[in-house]
Parts: sequence; structure tokens; C-alpha cells
Amino acid sequence: MREVSFSIPESGTLGLVGESGSGKSATSLAIMRLLPPQAHVEGKIEFAGQNLQALPDDAMRRLRGSGMGMIFQEPMTALNPVMRVGDQVAEAVLAHNKMNKRDAWQRALQSLREVAIPEPERRARDYPHQLSGGQRQRVMIAMALVNNPRLLIADEPTTALDVTIQAQILELLAELRHRHKLAILFISHDLGVVSRISDHVAVMYAGQIVELGPVKEIFSAPQHPYTRGLISVAPTLKTDRSRPLATVGTSARSAATVPLRQISAEHWARVPR
Repeated sequence: MREVSFSIPESGTLGLVGESGSGKSATSLAIMRLLPPQAHVEGKIEFAGQNLQALPDDAMRRLRGSGMGMIFQEPMTALNPVMRVGDQVAEAVLAHNKMNKRDAWQRALQSLREVAIPEPERRARDYPHQLSGGQRQRVMIAMALVNNPRLLIADEPTTALDVTIQAQILELLAELRHRHKLAILFISHDLGVVSRISDHVAVMYAGQIVELGPVKEIFSAPQHPYTRGLISVAPTLKTDRSRPLATVGTSARSAATVPLRQISAEHWARVPR
């Protein structure tokens, strides 16, 4: 990756969109400092006035899960299959707070209620395989938010869900964002999903952000050829399936990024160049 720079304001959502392999998940892992040891990150990653690159490992571990939370793409693999889901949420509480197990369990139940898990007292004693896909994703959201973080990173959280459950999860995230004044980095390859939940969009291609701006401007007047290509192939009810898909020429790979539209909102979570 190179030349990756964006900021997210409090209560704002930035959609990071691009094809598989473009660098979206690597960007999120860089923010959380979860890249493999051989990965080298230059520049600064700023969060709430702190340079995350300069934080000692123990301070960064405390920040993960408390200051920043993350929802992973596939909850069935992210959740521990041999632990009750309530215990897994409570474990996140105990990792960042000095309290007994009983109080941690109660906080876990409260978090499960907030994400609208039905019958949370009963469901908390279930194992991941006993829950539906949407319920497992809600457990992941509860775990990410149980310690009241300021930044939530959602890495394709609706990809494996059907459209009805997907809409419910998006509605839940929007509600939680306003309730807790969360900043959200929402990662997806689905332009429709990104347009529904995001205030601003960053388009990623070949390891760099090629276009950044407000959702309405990006979708109504895309400037980079890759962005125009993404929008042109997004399926609609009127899509002609016999028409060949548009492709991006090799010249686009070496083309300079278009001037990024400015985000004027005051920010606190930032990944500068």
C-alpha cells in the first residue's frame, strides 16, 4: 500500500471500497497494528491525538477493544466455537476492566440487549453454531462495542448475510453510531451497502486511495476511471446481463490519483500520509 490518507470525524462513517486485494483489510489491520511482523508501516497513524506507531505494545493492547473495536467479516470463524457467546463478550469486558466475572457477565448481557439479540439471557448461554448468521454478527458487534470504543472498524460485516438481515445490521450500526457518537470505518466491496451507511467514501485501487469525498459527490460525479468502472458495473433491476462488464485499462494503474475532495469536519481518527 502507498499514499493512504484519510480522517474520520466523531459520529461519522467513512466507507472504504474496492475490489478484493486492493488493500482495504490491510489498511484496517495497520490501524489496529495487527499486521504480520514482516509488514513495514511508514508514516503516522493517529488516534485521539496519539501516534499509534509510537505506542508501546502493552498500551496498544489496552487500546484495542477499549478505544477501538473491530467487527470481522465472518463471525463463525472469528468467534470461539467452544465458548458460550456470553462468555466471549464477558471476556472482552474482563480484558479491559477491573471487575468480577459476575459483573462482567451482566455487562455482556447489557451489550447483547443493545444489539437486539432476542432473549439475551438464554442466547448468552448458547454456542456460536446455535445462532443464526445475523445473530452471530450481532454478537460480534456487541463484543466490539462492550467497552464503549470511540472508533469502530467494520470489515465487510454484511458480506455473508442475506439482504434482509444485511439491512437490519446496517440499520443497527447507524443507530449505534448516533447513540454512542462512534466514528466508523466501514469496509466493503459492495457500493450499494457503502452508499447506504457512509457519509464519505474512499475508493481503493491497487493499494492506494484513488478517490475520496462525500457519498453523493462520488456517486454522482466520479472522477477516477476505476470509480466510474465500479459504479457502471453495479447491478440494478435494469442491468442488461448480456452486456460485457466494463474493465479498467492498464493505464489506470499508473495514473495519478485525482484531487481528493476535502473533508471539512474536525477529525480525531486519522491515517495521514
